[in-house]
Amino acid sequence: MKFPKPHTLKQIAQLIDCEFVGGDDFPVLGMNEIHVVEPGDIVFVDHPKYYDKALNSAATIVLINKEVECPEGKALLVSDDPFRDFNKLTNHFKPFKQANAQVSDSAQIGEGTVIQPNCFIGHNVVIGKNCVIHSNVSIYDDAIIGDNVTIHANTVLGANAFYYKKRPEGFDRLKSSGRVVIKDNVDIGASCTIDRGVTGDTIIGEGSKLDNLIQIGHDTVVGKKCLIASQAGIAGCVVIEDEVTIWGQVGCASGITIGTKAVVHAQAGISKSLAGHTTYWGTPAQEAKEHLKGLALVKQIPKILEELKSKK
Repeated sequence: MKFPKPHTLKQIAQLIDCEFVGGDDFPVLGMNEIHVVEPGDIVFVDHPKYYDKALNSAATIVLINKEVECPEGKALLVSDDPFRDFNKLTNHFKPFKQANAQVSDSAQIGEGTVIQPNCFIGHNVVIGKNCVIHSNVSIYDDAIIGDNVTIHANTVLGANAFYYKKRPEGFDRLKSSGRVVIKDNVDIGASCTIDRGVTGDTIIGEGSKLDNLIQIGHDTVVGKKCLIASQAGIAGCVVIEDEVTIWGQVGCASGITIGTKAVVHAQAGISKSLAGHTTYWGTPAQEAKEHLKGLALVKQIPKILEELKSKK
């Protein structure tokens, strides 16, 4: 998320009431999660295991819970609770705005697009030309939808990321300020849920087709011309490259990559990155032919045991 205008390190420190390391006028341009940070961004870290990753990331401002040696050309915001203060900044720069109409006055809807009854279209949503948005679809603030997109009934675009920190009193939610971006010629089935990015974008690529009852997590990027069948669940920060096929009830862990033209058969469980141009099945997902050969060999065990007994 980029700020509406540049701020200084001192201004940001004053907003969250924390100490800082760096020049008062060190430029701060935005805030992002570590996988999408750019120079000028704030990234937060609150566990020593990830200090080096944050300090050596592209971010030039690190919101951290311990004063450490600051890398050259960077700045620190030293907080007793970076998670809390990252949320404070989100509330300041991207506060929740209550809707006062089913279709916001700030929404832009392209020529030839049809919005069926009982839809909700939030603030600053952009919908392209010749789209069909069926009844009871909810499109949260800031979503971007391209041309020739069809979205079927009861789908929700832009719900919060499923991202929590465990506290003694319960779970504390990391607030979401990102967007959902749907490219041209995408079809989305009924009762799908596509979560917004925490600070960046959740993207469905051009020409991809989603069946009914699919969950896409925050900051996931689906490539061009992908097919995803019913009841698939894709966690956050996943990269699905172009022309991937994912069949029904597949579950996918967070932060992995599925390579171009991979095919994942129904009910597979994807726990790590998968290479492209290969067909997978099983839990954990593995190359389908090898997995089937293994199952065939297992079925031979009773016969082998009987043969061994007969030779005694």
